[in-house]
Amino acid sequence: MTRQTYAMRALGRGAASNAVSRFDRLSRTEEDDGWDAGEPLPPLRTEVSVEVPRSIITYNKSPDLPFDRSINVYRGCEHGCVYCFARPSHAYLGLSPGLDFETRLIARPDAPQVLQRELAAKRYKVAPIAMGTNTDPYQPIEREHGITRACLQVLSDADHPVAIVTKGTLIERDIDILSDMARRGLVRVGISVTTLDAALSRLMEPRVPGPKRRIEIIRRLAQAGIPVRVMASPMIPALTDPELESILAAGKDAGARSASWIMLRLPREVSPLVQEWLAQHYPDRAGRIMARLREMHGGADYDAAWGRRMRGTGPYAEMVAQRFNVAVKRLGLKTAGTPMRCDLFRPPVLPGAQMSLF
Repeated sequence: MTRQTYAMRALGRGAASNAVSRFDRLSRTEEDDGWDAGEPLPPLRTEVSVEVPRSIITYNKSPDLPFDRSINVYRGCEHGCVYCFARPSHAYLGLSPGLDFETRLIARPDAPQVLQRELAAKRYKVAPIAMGTNTDPYQPIEREHGITRACLQVLSDADHPVAIVTKGTLIERDIDILSDMARRGLVRVGISVTTLDAALSRLMEPRVPGPKRRIEIIRRLAQAGIPVRVMASPMIPALTDPELESILAAGKDAGARSASWIMLRLPREVSPLVQEWLAQHYPDRAGRIMARLREMHGGADYDAAWGRRMRGTGPYAEMVAQRFNVAVKRLGLKTAGTPMRCDLFRPPVLPGAQMSLF
């Protein structure tokens, strides 16, 4: 198969290739066998398989993160953001972090029942749960599967706090649950806005709602009384970081209460995918972008050390941080998320369990 034919087959996807994961000893290539010469191959279609999870809450001890537990009801993400730091996680499934990550997805329909069971455990100690930390809970397949909404209902019924990060418009479907939780101080939402340039957005995050539409999500959530944070993430040096102040201002105008930013991260297989994308779409500045990133990570494409992985170090990283601080102060945005209540939590009563008399 020629590179041009493969590119046509992957049209509308973020990654341009499907290299094997770091765990595979053998590589795979697609070759034209001579049959049906000249016939174009069908475009890549999204495939969804089902996984039955034994647990759904994942715990972490990272000092870089404002939460110690999270839920991801899908593996892989059809949004296809070429820069997604979660792509390497697909390697653990024996799949490619490239096109497999955005076309071969896994749904976990039993997640709400498993979540209910984990919340009901006697040893469980309440603290805010994060959703959307690895893959987007409101990616397109959520419309059919509805797992995110079902998990939200479990959390709402238990008066359990939750923080959501998304780029998907489907979150508007759940405003009824979210606004009710917001009245009880149980929810906050972060909307990621990488750029205000619709053409650039379509190239690097092909199946994500456009920038204007994401700003509208902020507006609609804010009007419903839901605390919203505008997330200028990831910032790409010499490509999207000139828009930092404009993104924050657009979020503020739409009703965001707080803001955050993260520099582009290139862990493991993400680096070659992004470099391939830059060479294809921005060859004139690819070298400059990679040079700035390496300056921030001690000469490497990425440094995963705590305290450095999210924003890097050095003059360029410090300059972006200073610009962010000046902008949020001028706009009156907060940098800390809205506090959520943990004192209302009521462990779920599992089917068949004896209910309390009081």
